[in-house]
Amino acid sequence: MKVLIFGASGMVGQGVLRVCLHDDAVSEVLVIGRSALAQQHAKMRMIVRDNLLDFAGLEAELASVDACFYCLGVSSTSLGEDAYTRITFDLTLAAARALAAAHPGACFTYVSGAGTDSSERGRTMWARVKGRTENALLALPLKAVMFRPGAIAPLHGEVSKTLSYRLFYSLLGPMLPGLKAFFPGYITSTEQLGRAMLTVARQGSPKPVLESADIERLG
Repeated sequence: MKVLIFGASGMVGQGVLRVCLHDDAVSEVLVIGRSALAQQHAKMRMIVRDNLLDFAGLEAELASVDACFYCLGVSSTSLGEDAYTRITFDLTLAAARALAAAHPGACFTYVSGAGTDSSERGRTMWARVKGRTENALLALPLKAVMFRPGAIAPLHGEVSKTLSYRLFYSLLGPMLPGLKAFFPGYITSTEQLGRAMLTVARQGSPKPVLESADIERLG
């Protein structure tokens, strides 16, 4: 199986990449991003694109992948709705539409978040934008599956690019695995998230939107 990962430099993407590189069923991992990763691996190939809204010339690459794991995201802190929408909605849909055109029916998993607002009319900005993004993805000719994790524990040294998240994990990160025993339906890990994505890519998903407890079972 050949998989494509967006957002491999972020905390979630790092974890998903690690799982894919260690899985014998994955023959190749294609990473697309704005900058090259320092990490190298025999199964991994990197494509650097300055403009992630434009996938012209990559049609053959996209047509060859079995699944896309979209882990690219940003915190809504200090961002207005327009700026957050450009990153969360516009970039995501550009990648998904390019994949749908090149490989209709391909698996596309999107890391959303617990509390996402499918109505698109709620008071919380990030939840509305995420909901709009989910709805648009589900309307495409892809096997799109929305992943809505709650708290995510980094298990193998994955580090967030967002300062506030790094501070959070430096203080409370070590406690998350222990808390998971008490709140199994609300806390998952980067490794379980990656395993759940591979399970969905191989076997399909029982439903189009997976909450944290679903991710736990699949991972």
